[in-house]
Amino acid sequence: MKSPFALRAATHQTSALIAGSGPILALLAATHTVDDLYQGAVPALLPFLAIERHYTYAGLTGLTLAATFLSSAVQPAFGVITDRRRLGWLIAVGLLVAGIGVGLSGLGDSYVMTWLAIALSGVGVAAYHPEATRTARGVAGNSTQAMSWFSVGGNIGIALGPLVVTPVLLITGLRGTPLLAVPAVAMAALLAIRRPWRRAHAAGQSVRARAADGRADRPGRDDWHSFARLTAVVTTRSIAYFGVASLLALFVIHRFHEPTAVGSAALTAFVAAGAVGSLTGGWLADRWRRLATIRLGYACAIPALALLAVAPDVTLAFCAAIVSGLALFLPFAVQVTLGQDYLPNRIGTASGVTLGLAISIGGLAAPLFGFLADSYGLAVSLAVLAGLPVLSVAFAARLREPRSAAP
Repeated sequence: MKSPFALRAATHQTSALIAGSGPILALLAATHTVDDLYQGAVPALLPFLAIERHYTYAGLTGLTLAATFLSSAVQPAFGVITDRRRLGWLIAVGLLVAGIGVGLSGLGDSYVMTWLAIALSGVGVAAYHPEATRTARGVAGNSTQAMSWFSVGGNIGIALGPLVVTPVLLITGLRGTPLLAVPAVAMAALLAIRRPWRRAHAAGQSVRARAADGRADRPGRDDWHSFARLTAVVTTRSIAYFGVASLLALFVIHRFHEPTAVGSAALTAFVAAGAVGSLTGGWLADRWRRLATIRLGYACAIPALALLAVAPDVTLAFCAAIVSGLALFLPFAVQVTLGQDYLPNRIGTASGVTLGLAISIGGLAAPLFGFLADSYGLAVSLAVLAGLPVLSVAFAARLREPRSAAP
């Protein structure tokens, strides 16, 4: 554990860094909020699709698969490309495509067209994350707390998904989904004007110049073995998160005979608690230890998810959802900086995997839990999901601190 003097020094350094880079970090966090709003929009769309189009649980979770399938396939490619060439404009274009895909999802009655529209949104999300995360790390430096502000922007966006989608579609029905693309269009226009990636590129050139002069540490070797273990940790967490996000609203609606708005509120509480968890995790990591923060989060998620599956009433289900969100997101920003430090020479690849691919993989597994819910009930499916953090704890126990930090 760090000494009090080191803690005070780290706190002052982090505060100065956040203050100096505040406007750029705030803009990037805002773009992350809008981009991930479209991830949060997909689970919020499912109850409306179930009511208006009578899709099965398997069909509904198949739409979660649509949001993540192509995203998972192309995410590493975007990461590798941005390691070789700086493509800052992908931040704006990816965000715009993510919004357009969700905007098209309610038009027409074809399941295939709906699936393809949501898949298009997933590709936009995949294009956004590697370059946006690289830009945020360039501005934030080695501060996990500063990175957590960027990360929490995404958590807030996911939480806003139900808050934005539910009232719009309650008024307009599925034909109102084009209205959901408006935030993406507005934010993409702002990004085109401000171009925050230029600031991070200039900071990276300064770091490389100091390293060449011997006034800054050069990045070390890429530790692929540790990064693979971290990817396993993030993947199991992702499966648990997407499984709960896909089924939580439906669970509250059918288990406790509540209206759609209450189910959406439970989903919002789950993700909003995750925003608090991300900030708390960044704060703990800077003042305590990164690996201990990761292990603590997953250890707390195990009983919280188990309680959610057996909750006897809606109040306790809400409490369990909130604690689950806190626990599952506590390691979120910490894992991003840890992955970048394991691969200091491939920041784009590390970002694409820890913040993109490994997270999106959770959506690929979501239909399995939909089939399980169709066969045995939603409570059984949630109970199985409660076992996944056990695997995360086991994988996290084998992680070690990186030997060197990313530039």
